[in-house]
Amino acid sequence: MKKLLFSLLFIATAVVGWAESRTDKLLRELQNPKSEYVFVIAHRGDWRNFPENSLEAIESAIDMGVDIVEIDVHRTADGELVVCHDGSLNRTTNGKGRIRELTLDSLRKCRLRAGHGAVTHYKLPTLAEALDVCKGRILINIDKGINYYDQILAMLVERDMVNQVIIKSGKSAATMKEFFAKHERNMLYMPIITYSSRAWAKHEVKFNDYLATDLPFIAFEMCWNGTMPNEGKVFKRVLKSGKRLWINTLWGSLCGGMEDGLYDDRAVGNEEKIYGKVLSYGASMIQTDRPQMLINYLEKKGRHTLK
Repeated sequence: MKKLLFSLLFIATAVVGWAESRTDKLLRELQNPKSEYVFVIAHRGDWRNFPENSLEAIESAIDMGVDIVEIDVHRTADGELVVCHDGSLNRTTNGKGRIRELTLDSLRKCRLRAGHGAVTHYKLPTLAEALDVCKGRILINIDKGINYYDQILAMLVERDMVNQVIIKSGKSAATMKEFFAKHERNMLYMPIITYSSRAWAKHEVKFNDYLATDLPFIAFEMCWNGTMPNEGKVFKRVLKSGKRLWINTLWGSLCGGMEDGLYDDRAVGNEEKIYGKVLSYGASMIQTDRPQMLINYLEKKGRHTLK
């Protein structure tokens, strides 16, 4: 009897050990070319209910079922990475000054501002704290992270989180191939391509180079401001390549212009018109400032259920 109980206990322990985390499931969907799952990315976390880029905004995004949280990083004068969008404290905290000129101890005395500007009791988090909150629970897109790649990578290796983080840049495929060759392991990667009258001459060359490279990456982040027609044809080339299409529904200059853009504020009460069009382009990764609204829409469409 004791042997039987021991065996059952061993099996139960093994099953728990083998159980997939939520990030394991997300990565499986991310790497499945036949997946219909649409990833919801919360821009700076759930900043409508908590200060942007705060641990509480990240926790809230996790609780609502967001798949990827987008955060921003900067380095302090004493070499610590903190989570903040701006290079200065002026807008998002009650402090003043540039992050790169201040120590972590001085930043810890600041309090974050809410979206309407009121000072809260929440503190500016370090990247280490944010990573510990996210581990095994949600994927992370670290914006501006390419500037601190080696330092971030070391933190991820220590936590066994390398595959949990997406890094992005506007650099060429050749530059990034050489960059990644310096490391034994690398984060997930995504190039940024802009389809606009001012940028396309340069970005078309970069786009074609990425389509031809053997550099591994997961998606194209495609931005367009409505100054050039037929963006759908460009998006079809992304899908034909087997990469995912990432669209930002944040503001007009990123997704079709202010008048006709496919951004979140225009989607309020018009989800099908705006988000439906984004899906019709083939987007399977959508960065939003209204994550709960987008999740609700996708769930009704059967496009946000993890298997």
